[in-house]
Amino acid sequence: MGRVTRPLVLASASPQRKKLLRELGLPFRIVPSRVPEDSRERNPRRLAGELALRKAEAVAKRRPGTLVLGADTVVWCAGELLGKPSGREEARRILGRLNGRWHRVYTGVALVDADSGRAWREVALSRVKARRLPDAELDRLAGKHMDKAGAYAVQDREDPFIEKIEGDYDNVVGLPLASVRRLLKRVARGR
Repeated sequence: MGRVTRPLVLASASPQRKKLLRELGLPFRIVPSRVPEDSRERNPRRLAGELALRKAEAVAKRRPGTLVLGADTVVWCAGELLGKPSGREEARRILGRLNGRWHRVYTGVALVDADSGRAWREVALSRVKARRLPDAELDRLAGKHMDKAGAYAVQDREDPFIEKIEGDYDNVVGLPLASVRRLLKRVARGR
């Protein structure tokens, strides 16, 4: 990986993103963006990229002299965008929609140079198969992961919902490290 000379800031309070970013061995600070995640965009790839960039830019305005990394994950199943559930009932509906089906998980990552405003971004994609679970199990899981797109957490060992992943596991968790490495190399090379 190229050498990044400015402080790195993660524009997220997600413990999963923090844990994954530590795997790169780079020092970083956490400054949550707290920007709204609403958008008129319905294309999941473009939406993930847009929200990641929005988060990184919001923090970059407050942190001169830094590189800011933003990320956002969206789930797409059978023509429907599935974000974070607004309540237990919606979580149950989302899990029912995903139950036994393949779906796509898109995570956008954006890196913003706070001084120049220059931005680099990528969107990673993984295909994910949810295990078919009985209604009682879906009821038990509903509401457990209210802060996650798709209302599930693949990293939760007590959550039996996901059967198979095609693509990067860390993308489904919420921070595709291969994309982050590529963006950091591009910044280091000035491209």
